[in-house]
Order: sequence, then C-alpha cells, then structure tokens
Amino acid sequence: MSVSSANGTMVIQYRDSFSKAVAKNVIVVVIGISINYINVGLIHTFCKHQIFYTNPRYVLFIHLVINDMIQVTLSLCMFIISYTIYKINASVCCTFILMALIMTENTPLNLACMAIECYIAICFPLRHAHICTIKRTLILIGLIWTTTMLSCLPDLFITLATVPLDFFQSKIFCLRKTTFPNPIILEKRNITYIVYLIVVWFVIFFTYFKILSTAKTASSNAKKAKNTIILHGFQVLLCITNYISPQFQDSLIQRFPENITDSLFAFYIVLMIMPRAISPIVYGIRDTSFRKYLKTYLLCKSPQ
Repeated sequence: MSVSSANGTMVIQYRDSFSKAVAKNVIVVVIGISINYINVGLIHTFCKHQIFYTNPRYVLFIHLVINDMIQVTLSLCMFIISYTIYKINASVCCTFILMALIMTENTPLNLACMAIECYIAICFPLRHAHICTIKRTLILIGLIWTTTMLSCLPDLFITLATVPLDFFQSKIFCLRKTTFPNPIILEKRNITYIVYLIVVWFVIFFTYFKILSTAKTASSNAKKAKNTIILHGFQVLLCITNYISPQFQDSLIQRFPENITDSLFAFYIVLMIMPRAISPIVYGIRDTSFRKYLKTYLLCKSPQ
C-alpha cells in the first residue's frame, strides 16, 4: 500500500481544496468500481462454466483476479480514509497494511506460476494434463499464500516486540512507515522483493524463450502463448514500479512540493489502480472462451 501511504502524506502536508478532493475521490471510486465490475463478471463466468473451473490455467487466472479485487478494494478504502477520517485505529491499519503487502507479493508469484503452466502446455502438450491438475494447482496457490504470509507476518511480530502494546489502541494516520516503523522491517522487505523479482524474471525469460523456439515451428497457440508471456512480463514490470514507488514518491515530494498532490494522484492512478485492469484484458478480452461468456454477463443478456 506504498502508493496509498504517499497519498496519506500529501493529505497531511498539502491538502487539496474541497472541490478537488471530491473530484479525485469520484474519479478513483468510478475507476475502481468499473474494474471490480469486470472482475466480478470474470468470477461469475468462471464459477458458472465447467470449462473454466476444471482448467488449471483459469484457476490460476481467477486467483489473480480475486487478488486484484482485494487490492483495488483496499486501495479505495485507504484513499477515501486519507481524505475523510484521516486517523484510524492502529490495529485496523495494521490489518489493512498486512493484507495489502500480502496481495502485492502474491501477484508476481502468481504470474510466474501462470507462465510455467503456459510453458508446459506448449512445450509438453502430451504431459500437460498429467502435470497440471486442479489438485496440484490448488496446492500451488496454497504455497503462494504460505510464502507471502511467512514473508509479511514477521513485520507484525517485529513490531509487537519493539513498540508498546498501547500503540495498537491508539489512532494513527495509516501509513506503512508509521505502522511498521522498525528499520529492520524495511531492509527485510527490500531483500524479499529483490529475491522475488530475480526468481520471477528468471521464470519469465526462461518460459518466453522456450515458447519462442517452439512458436517458430508450431501452431498459432504457441504464438499466442508467447504474447501472453510478454503481457505477464509487463505485469511484472508494474510490480517493480510498485516496489520502488516509495523512493520515487520521496523524490517527487522533494522536487515538486507545490504540485505534489496532483503528481501523487496521477502516480496513484497509473501504478496502483490501472495495473489491476490488465488481468481482465489478458484473459477476459483476449481469451475467446472467456470473451464469449463475459460479454453475455456484463451486458446483462440471457445466456444462450
């Protein structure tokens, strides 16, 4: 929730006028609701048709969609709170921040798993059904959550050990730095992000070049898979910008203090809200099967 944190800082130091604040909140809410409306349509389509919930590829995708929905919802709540309530209970803020951090770390790991599934489907088509089963896919999702929780929960334990317990009963402006102030936490998180990104980029490049070599002599499915891997790589790039956003935001605050609210608002839209719209585009629009059913539900038509 680093972008929301910067948004909170700007509210304290450089508050917008009432009309500008209302306009920004309306824009964020409209975009967020639109993204979640499409995502709800994807989830409804997934649950209603066996062709999707019996396919490991779509199971991984819908897990990514749910992850995006939670991130968008948390982001909307934090944004509105930063303009209205300002300060909330520290324990509630701690819950919000932990959930946001877990969702942030889930995304690149899920993308890496989707790239591997795509690689197996194209390069080992005869073994794909045996290797990529629904049971193994659910276990893999469980491992993703276990990994990210083991990465994020120590932040809470370190904070519990280093701050007075009455801190969690106080009201604070909900920022990551104020909720988890210990510098050890920041160093640990930076190391974790570096390890994640090294592993995920290795997977993205490995699967892309393997599929690329297959696509030269294989069917159009391999070429489509290659394009999907490229989109996964673009999503990972967005993850990287999200990881380094605190440093970038600090430089913005120092260089452009007179326009900081507008700069950080645009930064928030581009890096926190809009990336959540990419997943529906990757599968909800590009995928022929999903597009057929999704169009029916989003337009409120009766299914054929």
